[in-house]
Amino acid sequence: MSQSPMSPDVTSDDKLWAMLSYLPITPLWPFVAIIIFFMEDKKNRPYIKFHAVQSLTVGIIATVLLAVCGLGVLVYLYMFYLAYLAYQGQDATVPFVTDFIKNQGWA
Repeated sequence: MSQSPMSPDVTSDDKLWAMLSYLPITPLWPFVAIIIFFMEDKKNRPYIKFHAVQSLTVGIIATVLLAVCGLGVLVYLYMFYLAYLAYQGQDATVPFVTDFIKNQGWA
């Protein structure tokens, strides 16, 4: 996994919303990322949109792995690390996932 440097136009509000989209601490976890897509001022910010899409994708993978074999717990723990990187203003590259969402044009 690699991190790219923070863009100069990323605000502290952007970093906070990006971090919150990753935190799997409640059953309501995906709703933060989904709410971002209904807020015009948030969904138009590339930094927030990238992390919201990536968090939903990683969360879906974690949920499937949890249901199938229990490895989802490790992915959920990894999401805390991704939340930390997002709050630091870094774009974390998740193997396969980041390329997938960029190739789909989602982020």
